[in-house]
Formats: sequence, C-alpha cells, structure tokens
Amino acid sequence: MNQKSNNITCPKCGETIDVNDILYHQVSERLKKEYHENLTKEQEKLTARASELDVQRHQLIEDKAKQVDELEKKVHAKLKLKEASLKKKIQAEAEEEQSDALQLLREELADKSSKIKLLNKTSADLEKIKREKNELEETITAKSEKKLNQKLLEEKERIQKEEHDKSEFKFKELEKQLLDQKKLTEEMKRKQEQGSMQTQGEVQELAIEEWLAAQFPLDVIQEIKKGERGADCLQTVHTRTQQNCGTIYYESKRTKNFQATWIEKFKSDIRERNAHIGVLVTDVMPADMDRMGLKDGVWVCSFDEFKGLCTVLRESIIQINTAIITQENKGDKMGMLYDFLTSHEFQLQIEGIVEGFTQMKTDLESEQRSMRSIWKKREKQIEKVLLNTTGMYGSIKGIAGNAIQSISLLELPSEDGLD
Repeated sequence: MNQKSNNITCPKCGETIDVNDILYHQVSERLKKEYHENLTKEQEKLTARASELDVQRHQLIEDKAKQVDELEKKVHAKLKLKEASLKKKIQAEAEEEQSDALQLLREELADKSSKIKLLNKTSADLEKIKREKNELEETITAKSEKKLNQKLLEEKERIQKEEHDKSEFKFKELEKQLLDQKKLTEEMKRKQEQGSMQTQGEVQELAIEEWLAAQFPLDVIQEIKKGERGADCLQTVHTRTQQNCGTIYYESKRTKNFQATWIEKFKSDIRERNAHIGVLVTDVMPADMDRMGLKDGVWVCSFDEFKGLCTVLRESIIQINTAIITQENKGDKMGMLYDFLTSHEFQLQIEGIVEGFTQMKTDLESEQRSMRSIWKKREKQIEKVLLNTTGMYGSIKGIAGNAIQSISLLELPSEDGLD
C-alpha cells in the first residue's frame, strides 16, 4: 500500500491523518496492556513462591540447629568420658614416674653429699699442704736471698773500689760536657721562643676570629691583615632585627711580659676605627691585675676569660643600641655607650658572669676526675673478684676432676673455638 492510500482528510477540520500511525498506536497500547497484565501475574506467582521458599528455609534452619545441638551434646558426652579416662591414665603414669624420679634424686643427693664431704676434706688438706709449702719456700727464699745479698754486697764494694779511681776523672769530664750541653740547649730554646713568638700570636688571633665567627654567625668578623695599621680583628654586631648595633675591637698578645704601651697604642687604634669597645687578650696580666678587668678604658683578659667576656659585651651593645633607638634625641649615643661600658657597675657584672663560667668549668673537670677514679676502682674490684673466682674454681676442678660441673665462662676455649 502506498503512502497516498494510507492518508485520509478530516471532513471537518481538513487535517490529513495517517491511518498507519493510528493503527500502530492502537496495537502498541493493546500489547503494552497485555504485557503489564502478564508481568503482574508473574510477579504475584514469584512473590508467592518466594514466601513458600522462605518458610521452607526457616524450617530447614530450625531442623539444622536441632541436629547440631544434638550432635554437640553427643560429642561433649563422648569427650567427657575420654577425658576422664585419659586423666586416670596420665595420673597413674605420672605417679609411677615421680616415684622413680624421687628415688633417683634421693640416691643422687646421697652420692653428691658424700662427694662434697670428701671434697671439703680434700680442700682442707690441700690448704694445709699449701700453707706448709709456702712457709718452707719462704724460709728457703729468705736464706738464699740473705746469702745472695751478702755476696752482691761484697762484689759491689770490690767493683766500686776498682772503678773509683778510673771514674773520677771521667765523671768530671762528663759533668763539664753536661753543663756545656745544658747551656747550648738553653740558648737554642731561647732562640726558638724568639722565632716562634710571632707564630704563637698568629695562632691566638686565628683562634679568636674562629671563636667569634662560630658563636655569632650574624656578626661580621673583619680580620686586620698583616702589615695593615691597627689591631687584630673587628667585630661588627648584628641581630635579626637590628643592623650595625656597635663594634668591638680585639688585640691579641702572647709574650712573657706585659707592656703598658700596649694600652695607649690600642686606644689609638680604637679611636681610629671608631670602635665602641676594646678588648686586649693576653697571656700575661698587668702587674696591678691578677684577673680580667678594665684598665684605662680597655678590657684586659686571658683567652679563657675572653670566651665569656665577648658574649656579655656583645649583649650589652645590643641592649644599649635598643635603648638608644627607643630614646632618640635624649643624649649622645656614643657617650651613653662609653659611660656604661666603662662604669664600675658593668665591670662587676662582667666579673660575676666570668666567675660563674670559670666555676662551672672547674666543677665539671672535678666531677670528671672523680668519676674516672670511681670507675677505675670498680674495674680493679671486678678484676680481683674474677681472678679469685677463677683460682678457686681451678683448684677445686684440679682436686675433684669431672665430678664438678664445668662452667664455660671459666674454662679455656676449645680448639674448635680457637679455630
């Protein structure tokens, strides 16, 4: 059928209607309805069947539980009977074994007791023999030594008499050679000290610079080169929040005598560098000072005191710089800093801090010496106990032989162990 024969025109509205679409729609609706009805019936059947299966499943579960319960009761009863039988059997066997073991232990105890008595008696006899042997050896040794000493004394007197005349002139000659050698040694030592004085000073300068750089990584440690006018190094103090808080000038001296001219020259170098504080590190203190202190506006200290002093001086510069920043236009900054650092109050504070460092170092060294002495004493005590224990074990082992159980820690290693 072609398309024209499937279309009709509505006499009322004149709209063209496709007969195939209408028929397809009607057939589709009818098939859908039938499908839904059949589907509903099948679902009802499945629901009923599922209910029946659920009931059957519950029934099976109940039956299985009953069977398991009955089986457990039967197994439990059988296990109980078996356990009672095993207990009786094990108890009988244990009583029999304990009886035999107890008898063996009694026999072994009696045997050990007799052996110990014999061992004690043998030990006592051996100690008696040892004492008698030692006394005899001491008597013989004393007599032999007396005779030997007498012969040695006579021989010594004879040799001394023979050699006295020969050695007198030679002794004088050797004495003169020794005196000449001593003078030569002193002269060489003096020359060596004079030649190494500059090297010693450079070593201390380097130690000061390395200490400052390691302790204060934020600061700038400027080395004054050899041949350049000035002291040894200049420390410019910096913090994480403040830059160029101040400067500390260091001079190092390592000689046998302190010279007063060092102070004036160092003060001139401080003014030339426009530094805030000057620290003179020396091996020998001025005649009027036995320890660190302020002399004519310059801090004088030893190398050990320098390690505590530099920390305190740096912290004081930071605090004063902070105070100056917060109190701007209230006085001359350089004057305030100089007045405080040269005051008696600041000197006492520095001395107190350095005394604390020195005392802590002394206490630490004393504690270390005490602990080493205690450890050495305990080590000797342990060695003594081990030595005596080994000797006693060897003596008993030599007397009783294999009757004494071996102690592996007190035995020599076997050949396999040595290999």
